Amino acid sequence: MKKQRDISRVWTVEPQRESSIHTVAMVLEPGRFEEYDPFLMLAEDWFQQGTFDVHPHRGIETVTFVIDGILEHYDNNSGKDQLLPGDVQWMTAGRGVIHKEDPAEGETVHSLQLWINLPGDKKMTAPRYQNLRSKDMPMRREAGAVVRVFSGSSAEIVSSTLNHVPVTMVEMILEPGATVTQDLPGSYNGFLYVLEGSGTFGANAMEGKKNQVVWLGSADDAKESEVTIRANEKLRVLLYAGEPVKERVVQYGPFVMNTEEEIRQAIDDYRNGKFSS
Repeated sequence: MKKQRDISRVWTVEPQRESSIHTVAMVLEPGRFEEYDPFLMLAEDWFQQGTFDVHPHRGIETVTFVIDGILEHYDNNSGKDQLLPGDVQWMTAGRGVIHKEDPAEGETVHSLQLWINLPGDKKMTAPRYQNLRSKDMPMRREAGAVVRVFSGSSAEIVSSTLNHVPVTMVEMILEPGATVTQDLPGSYNGFLYVLEGSGTFGANAMEGKKNQVVWLGSADDAKESEVTIRANEKLRVLLYAGEPVKERVVQYGPFVMNTEEEIRQAIDDYRNGKFSS
Protein backbone atom coordinates (compact mmCIF):
# COMPACT_ATOMS: atom_id res chain seq x y z
CA MET A 1 0.00 0.00 0.00
CA LYS A 2 1.31 3.44 -0.92
CA LYS A 3 1.87 5.94 1.84
CA GLN A 4 -0.09 9.16 1.40
CA ARG A 5 2.31 12.08 1.58
CA ASP A 6 1.54 15.05 3.83
CA ILE A 7 2.83 18.53 3.11
CA SER A 8 5.37 19.57 5.74
CA ARG A 9 5.50 23.29 4.92
CA VAL A 10 4.55 25.96 2.40
CA TRP A 11 6.39 29.19 1.70
CA THR A 12 6.09 32.13 -0.68
CA VAL A 13 8.88 33.07 -3.07
CA GLU A 14 9.75 36.77 -3.27
CA PRO A 15 11.38 38.17 -6.46
CA GLN A 16 14.25 40.63 -6.06
CA ARG A 17 15.34 43.08 -8.75
CA GLU A 18 19.06 42.59 -9.41
CA SER A 19 19.43 45.07 -12.27
CA SER A 20 17.44 46.80 -15.01
CA ILE A 21 17.55 43.55 -17.03
CA HIS A 22 17.38 40.89 -14.32
CA THR A 23 14.96 39.90 -11.56
CA VAL A 24 15.53 36.73 -9.53
CA ALA A 25 13.60 34.74 -6.93
CA MET A 26 15.31 31.97 -4.98
CA VAL A 27 12.74 29.19 -4.89
CA LEU A 28 15.22 26.95 -3.05
CA GLU A 29 17.97 29.05 -1.53
CA PRO A 30 21.50 27.61 -1.70
CA GLY A 31 23.20 26.26 1.42
CA ARG A 32 20.43 24.04 2.76
CA PHE A 33 21.97 20.98 1.14
CA GLU A 34 20.92 18.29 3.61
CA GLU A 35 17.31 19.49 3.70
CA TYR A 36 16.95 19.76 -0.08
CA ASP A 37 19.09 16.74 -1.08
CA PRO A 38 19.54 15.86 -3.97
CA PHE A 39 18.64 19.41 -4.97
CA LEU A 40 21.13 22.21 -4.36
CA MET A 41 19.10 25.28 -5.35
CA LEU A 42 16.31 26.49 -7.64
CA ALA A 43 16.32 29.99 -9.12
CA GLU A 44 13.46 31.69 -10.93
CA ASP A 45 14.78 34.34 -13.32
CA TRP A 46 13.33 37.06 -15.51
CA PHE A 47 16.17 38.33 -17.67
CA GLN A 48 17.23 39.94 -20.91
CA GLN A 49 20.23 39.51 -23.18
CA GLY A 50 23.54 40.23 -21.45
CA THR A 51 22.55 39.10 -17.95
CA PHE A 52 24.70 35.96 -17.78
CA ASP A 53 28.15 35.75 -19.36
CA VAL A 54 30.10 32.60 -20.26
CA HIS A 55 30.74 30.54 -17.11
CA PRO A 56 31.81 27.01 -16.02
CA HIS A 57 30.22 24.20 -13.98
CA ARG A 58 31.52 20.96 -12.47
CA GLY A 59 29.96 18.26 -10.30
CA ILE A 60 26.27 19.01 -10.91
CA GLU A 61 23.36 18.82 -13.33
CA THR A 62 21.33 21.89 -14.26
CA VAL A 63 17.69 21.57 -15.29
CA THR A 64 16.40 24.69 -17.05
CA PHE A 65 12.65 25.04 -17.63
CA VAL A 66 11.59 27.91 -19.92
CA ILE A 67 8.28 29.41 -18.81
CA ASP A 68 8.26 32.26 -21.32
CA GLY A 69 10.55 33.68 -24.01
CA ILE A 70 13.19 32.13 -26.26
CA LEU A 71 16.44 31.07 -24.60
CA GLU A 72 19.60 30.54 -26.62
CA HIS A 73 22.24 28.16 -25.30
CA TYR A 74 25.92 27.91 -26.18
CA ASP A 75 28.43 25.47 -24.73
CA ASN A 76 31.94 24.23 -25.43
CA ASN A 77 30.80 20.67 -26.13
CA SER A 78 27.63 20.57 -28.21
CA GLY A 79 27.35 23.97 -29.85
CA LYS A 80 24.19 26.07 -29.98
CA ASP A 81 20.48 25.49 -29.54
CA GLN A 82 17.26 27.28 -28.62
CA LEU A 83 14.72 26.48 -25.92
CA LEU A 84 11.11 27.58 -26.42
CA PRO A 85 8.38 28.07 -23.78
CA GLY A 86 7.69 24.75 -22.06
CA ASP A 87 11.03 23.22 -23.07
CA VAL A 88 13.63 21.87 -20.65
CA GLN A 89 17.38 21.46 -20.96
CA TRP A 90 18.84 18.73 -18.74
CA MET A 91 22.57 19.44 -18.68
CA THR A 92 25.04 17.15 -16.96
CA ALA A 93 28.10 19.29 -16.23
CA GLY A 94 30.03 16.32 -14.87
CA ARG A 95 33.77 16.87 -15.12
CA GLY A 96 33.33 20.30 -16.64
CA VAL A 97 31.45 22.48 -19.10
CA ILE A 98 31.67 26.12 -20.11
CA HIS A 99 28.42 27.59 -21.32
CA LYS A 100 26.23 30.64 -21.73
CA GLU A 101 22.46 31.02 -21.52
CA ASP A 102 21.14 34.18 -23.14
CA PRO A 103 17.69 35.31 -24.31
CA ALA A 104 17.26 35.79 -28.03
CA GLU A 105 17.51 39.40 -29.14
CA GLY A 106 14.57 41.45 -27.88
CA GLU A 107 13.29 38.64 -25.63
CA THR A 108 12.70 38.61 -21.88
CA VAL A 109 13.04 35.03 -20.68
CA HIS A 110 11.21 33.74 -17.62
CA SER A 111 12.81 30.49 -16.48
CA LEU A 112 13.48 28.11 -13.62
CA GLN A 113 16.91 26.57 -13.16
CA LEU A 114 17.36 23.68 -10.75
CA TRP A 115 20.78 22.39 -9.66
CA ILE A 116 21.00 18.67 -8.88
CA ASN A 117 23.93 17.28 -6.92
CA LEU A 118 25.89 14.44 -8.49
CA PRO A 119 27.28 11.68 -6.24
CA GLY A 120 31.04 11.44 -5.86
CA ASP A 121 31.41 8.62 -8.38
CA LYS A 122 29.56 10.68 -11.03
CA LYS A 123 31.06 14.12 -10.48
CA MET A 124 33.72 13.55 -13.15
CA THR A 125 31.41 11.85 -15.63
CA ALA A 126 31.30 13.02 -19.24
CA PRO A 127 29.14 16.09 -19.93
CA ARG A 128 25.72 15.36 -21.45
CA TYR A 129 22.92 17.53 -22.86
CA GLN A 130 19.30 16.49 -23.19
CA ASN A 131 17.01 19.07 -24.78
CA LEU A 132 13.50 18.01 -23.79
CA ARG A 133 10.89 19.54 -26.08
CA SER A 134 7.53 20.11 -24.44
CA LYS A 135 5.68 18.91 -27.55
CA ASP A 136 7.59 15.61 -27.51
CA MET A 137 7.25 14.70 -23.84
CA PRO A 138 5.04 11.75 -22.87
CA MET A 139 1.75 12.83 -21.32
CA ARG A 140 -0.64 11.26 -18.84
CA ARG A 141 -4.27 12.37 -19.21
CA GLU A 142 -6.88 12.14 -16.46
CA ALA A 143 -10.30 13.79 -16.12
CA GLY A 144 -9.55 17.54 -16.17
CA ALA A 145 -5.80 16.99 -15.85
CA VAL A 146 -2.73 16.69 -18.07
CA VAL A 147 0.61 15.55 -16.64
CA ARG A 148 3.69 16.08 -18.84
CA VAL A 149 6.52 13.76 -17.78
CA PHE A 150 9.97 15.33 -18.26
CA SER A 151 11.81 12.79 -16.10
CA GLY A 152 10.87 9.69 -14.16
CA SER A 153 7.28 8.49 -14.40
CA SER A 154 3.67 9.27 -13.60
CA ALA A 155 1.42 6.22 -13.18
CA GLU A 156 2.11 4.09 -16.30
CA ILE A 157 3.69 6.95 -18.30
CA VAL A 158 7.50 6.76 -18.30
CA SER A 159 9.99 9.32 -19.62
CA SER A 160 13.06 8.27 -21.58
CA THR A 161 15.19 11.03 -19.99
CA LEU A 162 18.51 9.70 -18.68
CA ASN A 163 19.33 10.30 -15.02
CA HIS A 164 22.53 9.91 -12.99
CA VAL A 165 20.46 10.65 -9.87
CA PRO A 166 16.89 9.31 -10.03
CA VAL A 167 14.60 12.35 -10.37
CA THR A 168 10.92 12.74 -11.19
CA MET A 169 9.99 16.01 -12.88
CA VAL A 170 6.42 16.51 -14.05
CA GLU A 171 4.33 19.49 -15.11
CA MET A 172 0.67 19.29 -14.12
CA ILE A 173 -2.17 21.38 -15.58
CA LEU A 174 -5.51 20.88 -13.83
CA GLU A 175 -8.94 22.34 -14.51
CA PRO A 176 -10.88 23.71 -11.50
CA GLY A 177 -12.02 20.87 -9.24
CA ALA A 178 -9.82 18.25 -10.92
CA THR A 179 -7.69 15.88 -8.85
CA VAL A 180 -4.57 13.94 -9.77
CA THR A 181 -2.31 11.63 -7.76
CA GLN A 182 1.43 11.39 -8.39
CA ASP A 183 3.31 8.27 -7.32
CA LEU A 184 6.84 8.48 -5.92
CA PRO A 185 9.30 6.10 -4.26
CA GLY A 186 9.06 6.52 -0.50
CA SER A 187 12.75 7.47 -0.29
CA TYR A 188 12.37 10.50 -2.58
CA ASN A 189 12.71 14.03 -1.25
CA GLY A 190 10.77 16.68 -3.15
CA PHE A 191 8.45 19.61 -3.60
CA LEU A 192 5.96 21.32 -5.89
CA TYR A 193 6.16 24.87 -7.21
CA VAL A 194 2.93 26.61 -8.22
CA LEU A 195 3.21 28.56 -11.47
CA GLU A 196 -0.46 29.51 -11.83
CA GLY A 197 -3.66 29.24 -9.82
CA SER A 198 -4.14 27.49 -6.49
CA GLY A 199 -4.96 24.11 -5.07
CA THR A 200 -4.76 21.78 -2.10
CA PHE A 201 -1.90 19.33 -1.72
CA GLY A 202 -1.19 16.15 0.22
CA ALA A 203 -3.12 14.07 2.70
CA ASN A 204 -3.39 17.09 5.00
CA ALA A 205 -4.87 19.23 2.17
CA MET A 206 -2.49 22.17 2.55
CA GLU A 207 -3.28 25.11 0.30
CA GLY A 208 -0.71 26.30 -2.20
CA LYS A 209 -1.00 29.16 -4.65
CA LYS A 210 1.01 30.97 -7.31
CA ASN A 211 4.65 31.65 -6.30
CA GLN A 212 4.52 29.19 -3.41
CA VAL A 213 6.66 26.12 -2.69
CA VAL A 214 4.83 23.10 -1.32
CA TRP A 215 7.34 20.80 0.41
CA LEU A 216 6.56 17.08 0.68
CA GLY A 217 6.62 15.35 4.02
CA SER A 218 8.85 12.29 4.45
CA ALA A 219 7.79 8.79 3.46
CA ASP A 220 11.07 7.06 4.30
CA ASP A 221 9.27 4.29 6.17
CA ALA A 222 7.41 3.20 3.01
CA LYS A 223 8.65 1.70 -0.24
CA GLU A 224 6.04 3.53 -2.31
CA SER A 225 4.20 6.78 -1.75
CA GLU A 226 1.89 9.19 -3.52
CA VAL A 227 0.78 12.80 -3.27
CA THR A 228 -2.64 14.10 -4.20
CA ILE A 229 -3.16 17.47 -5.90
CA ARG A 230 -6.57 19.13 -6.27
CA ALA A 231 -7.18 22.34 -8.20
CA ASN A 232 -9.23 25.09 -6.56
CA GLU A 233 -8.94 27.09 -9.79
CA LYS A 234 -7.05 26.34 -12.99
CA LEU A 235 -3.71 25.11 -11.70
CA ARG A 236 -0.28 24.81 -13.28
CA VAL A 237 2.35 23.27 -11.05
CA LEU A 238 5.75 21.61 -11.34
CA LEU A 239 6.75 18.66 -9.17
CA TYR A 240 10.40 17.81 -8.56
CA ALA A 241 11.40 14.81 -6.45
CA GLY A 242 14.56 12.73 -6.27
CA GLU A 243 16.68 10.19 -4.47
CA PRO A 244 18.91 11.89 -1.85
CA VAL A 245 22.65 11.57 -2.52
CA LYS A 246 23.55 11.70 1.20
CA GLU A 247 27.12 12.91 0.69
CA ARG A 248 29.13 15.87 1.92
CA VAL A 249 28.64 18.99 -0.21
CA VAL A 250 31.37 21.57 -0.75
CA GLN A 251 30.36 24.42 -3.04
CA TYR A 252 32.44 27.20 -4.55
CA GLY A 253 30.30 29.18 -6.99
CA PRO A 254 29.51 26.94 -9.99
CA PHE A 255 31.62 24.02 -8.67
CA VAL A 256 30.02 21.50 -6.29
CA MET A 257 32.25 18.69 -5.03
CA ASN A 258 32.75 16.51 -1.93
CA THR A 259 35.99 18.03 -0.58
CA GLU A 260 37.89 21.31 -0.53
CA GLU A 261 40.75 19.64 -2.40
CA GLU A 262 38.37 18.71 -5.24
CA ILE A 263 37.25 22.36 -5.38
CA ARG A 264 40.86 23.51 -5.66
CA GLN A 265 41.40 20.98 -8.45
CA ALA A 266 38.30 22.24 -10.28
CA ILE A 267 39.55 25.82 -10.14
CA ASP A 268 42.99 24.75 -11.35
CA ASP A 269 41.55 22.63 -14.20
CA TYR A 270 39.33 25.50 -15.35
CA ARG A 271 42.18 28.01 -15.30
CA ASN A 272 44.33 25.59 -17.28
CA GLY A 273 41.77 24.97 -20.01
CA LYS A 274 40.87 21.41 -19.03
CA PHE A 275 37.08 21.87 -19.22
CA SER A 276 36.54 20.25 -22.61
CA SER A 277 34.92 17.17 -24.03
